Amino acid sequence: MTSLQSAPETQDHQHGHSHSHGPAAPVSKHLRKVIAAVLIPFATAVVVGLMVLWPGGAPAHERTGVGFDRQTQQGKVVSVDKVDCKDVNAAQTPGTGSTTTPSGGAGAGQEPGLCEKATVEVATGHDKGRTFVEIVQPDAPRQLREGQGVVVAYAPDAPHDLQYSVTDVNRKVPMALLAGIFALAVVVVGRMRGLMALVALAVSFAVLTLFILPAILQGSNPLLVAVVGASAIMLIALYMCHGLTARTSVAVIGTLISLLLIGLLGSLFIGWASLTGNTDDNTGLIHGLYPHIDLSGLLLAGVIIGSLGVLDDVTVTQTSAVWELHQADPAMGARKLYRAGIRIGRDHIASVVNTLVLAYAGAALPLLLLFSIAQSSMGTVANSELVAEEIVRTLVGSIGLVASVPVTTALAALVVSADRTGLGAEAGASAPVRGGRGRRRRARH
Repeated sequence: MTSLQSAPETQDHQHGHSHSHGPAAPVSKHLRKVIAAVLIPFATAVVVGLMVLWPGGAPAHERTGVGFDRQTQQGKVVSVDKVDCKDVNAAQTPGTGSTTTPSGGAGAGQEPGLCEKATVEVATGHDKGRTFVEIVQPDAPRQLREGQGVVVAYAPDAPHDLQYSVTDVNRKVPMALLAGIFALAVVVVGRMRGLMALVALAVSFAVLTLFILPAILQGSNPLLVAVVGASAIMLIALYMCHGLTARTSVAVIGTLISLLLIGLLGSLFIGWASLTGNTDDNTGLIHGLYPHIDLSGLLLAGVIIGSLGVLDDVTVTQTSAVWELHQADPAMGARKLYRAGIRIGRDHIASVVNTLVLAYAGAALPLLLLFSIAQSSMGTVANSELVAEEIVRTLVGSIGLVASVPVTTALAALVVSADRTGLGAEAGASAPVRGGRGRRRRARH
């Protein structure tokens, strides 16, 4: 870390001029040592935390056959025939998700009509090639068509004719195509930076699936696992995308300080508001399978991990803005740099906070509609744990984002303005551009 940006510094001195859109201006050797003294112990602690908490895989458990814990296989709809619902009521299979009602008949108040009798073939597993019949009501939200790929649930303890049922549609092809379009767009526009961003994204998912999730299932403290995992993602993603530079290091420190603030506020208000984290069927199933998991700690871990992505964007943007301001006017002091940078940050704060609130409102729209139908007051809605959990998550994350702007801007302004050697070099390097060839020649020597 002590050699941060030594190569760009040599390059700028050789060319004798500054690049406003090139590599960031180097900081002094002393400041590089200070940054390294902060980040090297932190990175070492993250590595040690990964080694100590590494789970070695998710713990095994006996499947319950409920929700996401069902055994599933791939299937394909072989044929679909129209039949009278009256004729197939007795043959309909219960418990097949949203395609039929629990009793196998038409929904409440529904007039009998034409149902779809789909023959589905199991495409994977030990029963590959086996077929079964799925009855789809005319008003079911999911209709089946011939040749469609589906996901089928397997219940080994059920009677032979009821062991398989359709639970979902196979969406692998459109999802893979969309992911390919996304990756292509990122690489075409971002070029090498875009490619490195995709690699960093893959590493982030690897840390999430190989470390964070299994470690929580193994019984490790969710908050500790989230802090270590989020820190590892932050270090890998930022340095991989933006390079091992002092500018990136300042963004890392600003992100770290903001994450600590989010963790403290989240812990305080989740406990104060008595949020259990067990608010839906998924968390209830997790608690049933792994009673030792602290669901309130899991909620706090989600707040930290969810805030990290937006924090990275804010801190990197603010640091880059201060660096560019310094390169445009190397004579600017720390106070002027901070004031100019914070003006940029205020615009960023306004857009980010609005984005967070609207993102939650969009995700929770069905829930909000239910409260609207019930004619509940805003106070009643906000007081319910299901909504209060998201309010705390959003507001705590937003406070951390808002705080990251002045913190990161101040750090960046102090770092770049404290480099007196770099300032003199840049001033001397820019002078020959305004003068003649003789001055440029003397500046180079």
